[in-house]
Amino acid sequence: MNIEPKLEQIEKDFYDVERRMSDPGIVSQLKELQELGKRHAQLEPVVRKYQEYRKNREEIQEAQDLLHSDDEDMRRLAEEEMAAKEPLTAGLLQELQFLLLPSDPNDERSVMMEIRAGAGGEEAALFAANLFRMYSRFSERQNWTYEIIDISETGIGGIKEIVVRIDGRGAYSKLKFESGVHRVQRVPVTEASGRIHTSTATVAVLPEVEDVDVEIRAEDLKVDTYRASGAGGQYVNRTDSAVRMTHIPSGLVVTCQDERSQLKNRAKALRYLRAKLYDLEMQKKNDAVASERRGQIGTGDRSERIRTYNFPQNRLTDHRIGVTLYKLDQILDGDLYELIEALTMADHTERLHHLQTIG
Repeated sequence: MNIEPKLEQIEKDFYDVERRMSDPGIVSQLKELQELGKRHAQLEPVVRKYQEYRKNREEIQEAQDLLHSDDEDMRRLAEEEMAAKEPLTAGLLQELQFLLLPSDPNDERSVMMEIRAGAGGEEAALFAANLFRMYSRFSERQNWTYEIIDISETGIGGIKEIVVRIDGRGAYSKLKFESGVHRVQRVPVTEASGRIHTSTATVAVLPEVEDVDVEIRAEDLKVDTYRASGAGGQYVNRTDSAVRMTHIPSGLVVTCQDERSQLKNRAKALRYLRAKLYDLEMQKKNDAVASERRGQIGTGDRSERIRTYNFPQNRLTDHRIGVTLYKLDQILDGDLYELIEALTMADHTERLHHLQTIG
């Protein structure tokens, strides 16, 4: 697959955007300037990588020319140069191929994340709480903000179910591979005999969408209010501030009782419902191409067991890509970077292979 013509065109477009941004007349046209800035930011990583690739390739060509030199030392230096540069150039080419892959239109969006305790009773609820802490710590490391939309807790610190909004640029691109069944192996705090138990929790990651992405008609909604329970103290329970919102055509139901204000809970519930409806449409589209995506990392199949957290061995294994890391304590404290990078690389590799197959 020859990507050189495409890269040359991208470089030409990049310098054209730079030229237009430097035009004094553009300063007064704020909207166009913003669009140009966004386009510049999209093209720059590709152009810089292409220039690095081209420079390496030129240096390889110069070294190849020196292989015909009468000077033995020069020939040896040329061979060493080529041995060093050729793998680097091949790696740069692969990076460029990844950069040229069609981007996910949702990658830059914030997310709604659902975490639910699965099999394992109270231990599963405690594990769900561990997962929530892991994602909240990762969000803090990313300088993202998060807010709880709805939560159902247990008496000893577990979480039966939680919906949290994570707000940050690129949140979906980093977290979209977290959807699925997470399995934990450890000795529960409630276990007297010291036996290792296996429990599960499920995670779903939904891109947050705007009004223009999903239209919700007022007549399609049924809104009930009720007295909130759980966290928030006595004050939150004195009024019917909690909101249950039903989308009649789809049957989807969402609740929000996090805020003391019914108005704020309605706004959060509507935002959550919009994400659920968008996700429903995405799932339908994914089902339509299921055979094509069956083996891919990013299918988002929430019934798929994706990961095992083994506490006795301080081990995490991601079953989709066969990666095992012996730093579970660090991962649970929000250090997801190595894992996310491995998942992203595997997804890019599969998508590139698919494009080359159909191309």
